[in-house]
Amino acid sequence: MNLILILTGVLLNAIAQLVLKKGMSIIGVVQVDIPSIITMIMKAATNVYIYLGLLCYVLSFVVWLMVLSRSEVSYAYPFLSIGYIIAAFVGYFYFGESMGLYKLSGIALICIGVFLLYRS
Repeated sequence: MNLILILTGVLLNAIAQLVLKKGMSIIGVVQVDIPSIITMIMKAATNVYIYLGLLCYVLSFVVWLMVLSRSEVSYAYPFLSIGYIIAAFVGYFYFGESMGLYKLSGIALICIGVFLLYRS
């Protein structure tokens, strides 16, 4: 049951990132100045993807609190790295981001590390 909760929290967190990315792709690039940030906030206030991403974050947070009440943080926390794997592949297939040898090697190392952690 703990592993299911951990993976649910990780998946919700990754979905939140990806949906927020989709929302920000619609909004566009934001410059680091007050007028641009205010414009971004106004656009985000009407963007369904931003709201969906925030909802996923809140749900992820609630699930993670449940995880921390049941599991050792040294066991549960490293599983968050699975989110990097999900984000990398969705980024590649959905957002057209690059996926080179270094990224694939990093993903392989993450997979090995999570597997070893799970086996412990």
